[in-house]
Amino acid sequence: MSKTALVPEVDFDAAGAQYGFLRLFHSVHRSAYGYIPIPIVVIRNGTGPTALFLSGTHGDEYEGQVALCNLARTLKPEAIQGRVILLPAANLPAAIAGTRTSPIDAGNLNRLFPGDAQGSVTEQIAYYIEHELVARADMVVDLHSGGSSLHYVPSALIGQDDEIPDRQARLVAALKAFAAPIGYVGHSQPGQGAGRTTSGAAQRAGKLALGSELGGSGAVTTAALRIAERGLRNILAHMGITDAHTAEPGPTRILDVGGPAYFVYAPGTGLFEPLVEPGDTVSAGQPAARIHTPETPWAPAETVHFARDGFVLCKRVPGRTMRGDCLFHLGTDLNW
Repeated sequence: MSKTALVPEVDFDAAGAQYGFLRLFHSVHRSAYGYIPIPIVVIRNGTGPTALFLSGTHGDEYEGQVALCNLARTLKPEAIQGRVILLPAANLPAAIAGTRTSPIDAGNLNRLFPGDAQGSVTEQIAYYIEHELVARADMVVDLHSGGSSLHYVPSALIGQDDEIPDRQARLVAALKAFAAPIGYVGHSQPGQGAGRTTSGAAQRAGKLALGSELGGSGAVTTAALRIAERGLRNILAHMGITDAHTAEPGPTRILDVGGPAYFVYAPGTGLFEPLVEPGDTVSAGQPAARIHTPETPWAPAETVHFARDGFVLCKRVPGRTMRGDCLFHLGTDLNW
């Protein structure tokens, strides 16, 4: 294993609240000996479990970043028993740019685990998170949303994980404790980076991982932020780091997001007209969208249909679309 090149300004074993940076040294024209300062907060009191909360893994997903900024300012050592590590802008260059991927190396942090200690900027961040932060944690919560290109019904999610006895049950318990109105179980789709995500890093380390999709559209809503902040506090209580939930858990409607039939993709380039909205219930064969070509407005619009019944979890945001863009994805109820 290569030694990480990032240098923390915090002591993970010290008591109290620490605020500092992970220094990722980065030599460029304007700064020969400079570093990228990735902010980190470590709050510790006594002995107990460790929670790792991340956001900004994708820089255009803002709800989690706001929630962790609020938590960094308000969570005090005397209120916890254990340790909380906050990484609000995990892919800092992307977070500053407000883009899904890094403007430095085009790296998608949530597709680059386990990373490379001597690789690109984003690969180095992935390596540090997996080998230094996830390794210290008992529970990992990575807050996502739809970002600039998608909008979700605010939800929390877990992966399917049966490798270790009872781990799936513990994941479901954490999903219910988060208490989002919708929870779903995601399955790795072909080509979508199985094992290259934060949850993949946690699974390799034998740790529990919870994610979220808290809205999106490149904006922050009060409703999504309230779900995120309540969910984080509930997870701290669920882990025994704090004393009490901030709200009664659930009921959470738990859905399955299965194979390719759950997804609807643009069949060509044009202007996307949605025919349903997130939160709707649809049937197999129902029209999902029409793709128009304003360049030739007399040409017939192309209609795309849902391949199965389900609940609309997610919708594309930008009107212009290209063949292969995800327009919708569905979920179906699980009796958990």
